[in-house]
Amino acid sequence: MLQRSLARRFLLAAGAMALMLGAAAPGTASAADTYNPQCFRPVPGVTKTIKAEKRNGPYRVALVNGFVGNSWRIQMIQGVKAWGLRADNAKNFADLKVVSTGTDVAAQIGAVDNLIAAGYDGIIINAVNPTAFGPVINRAKKAGTVLVSFDNAIDSDQIVVVNEPQLEFEEVKAKFVLDNLGGKTGKVLEVRGLPGNSVDRDRSQGMHNVFEGKPGIEIVTVVGNWDDGTTQKVVGDAIATHGQFIGVVAQHGSTGLMNALLDAKHPQIPVGSGGENGSLRMMHEGGWTSIARVQTPYMAVVALKAAVALLQGETLPQQVALPIPTIYSKDLKEGVNYFKDLPDNFQDGADIPECDIKIPVEDLMKQKPDNT
Repeated sequence: MLQRSLARRFLLAAGAMALMLGAAAPGTASAADTYNPQCFRPVPGVTKTIKAEKRNGPYRVALVNGFVGNSWRIQMIQGVKAWGLRADNAKNFADLKVVSTGTDVAAQIGAVDNLIAAGYDGIIINAVNPTAFGPVINRAKKAGTVLVSFDNAIDSDQIVVVNEPQLEFEEVKAKFVLDNLGGKTGKVLEVRGLPGNSVDRDRSQGMHNVFEGKPGIEIVTVVGNWDDGTTQKVVGDAIATHGQFIGVVAQHGSTGLMNALLDAKHPQIPVGSGGENGSLRMMHEGGWTSIARVQTPYMAVVALKAAVALLQGETLPQQVALPIPTIYSKDLKEGVNYFKDLPDNFQDGADIPECDIKIPVEDLMKQKPDNT
């Protein structure tokens, strides 16, 4: 009993110290009572909240990204810049910086530390590694810097995490493919993402939860790095090595996936994929049976909105659950959920109306994904 009492007093003291320093601190109030719950919806069953000391803007905020070599990351950065430049948002930012560091964990941690040392008010992070940021979070708290994690989420309950439920994300896709196999047995192709990331880890687990141990099913796994070009190559190589597949579940790089299947003249099979514009067009035009689930790149904008809200003194759920746009082949229609006049690598279904995030394509395309 005494140990529990001391532990409670320690936690309360730590929370109070974090608030005095201006960093985000965990709370225990109901997440249902948090700011703008239509947008910042708590993960079901998670009631922990995060609050920071209110400070006056405008703010210096940075996006620290890792890998930038695919269309999703490019649209993510373009979306942050386009949204941040809108007149009603720009007033909140004295500086909106973008840094992409590649796949090296130490380089990303170094970039975050540099921004903390430079006195940035908030940093949103698409993490290279989900478990490496514990010491960084502690340094941010001491400095009074608000951190928000999104997409490849940091495994921590000390900061706000914005994401779609990744395990369920891929389970639904895999279940659709399984249900449409018509009892066939054989090889199912899994196209994974960028190794070492939490999204890739959780998505792969979701796919295996559905297919692992099913009689007559063999899972063949390739790594597509969430990139169309890489995915097209590894899927083509897999077909050349293993022959025909009975189904495929791809995390991303879906236009590359469809190009590889069509180039190989592969028979039509059930496909679980992402929301790239070109892949949806090819699926519709070819009459493929498919499900597309969209990991919206604009979750970075939600993370940015979250950082501003925390800096303005609002209370947010520690875990924010975004809806997952889902498009079935039977519902595909040009001009509605795919567009012939947009690039093949454009992410359809990316807008988030619940958060008032709708970014016109023309505004998006004006932005470069370079470091700023």
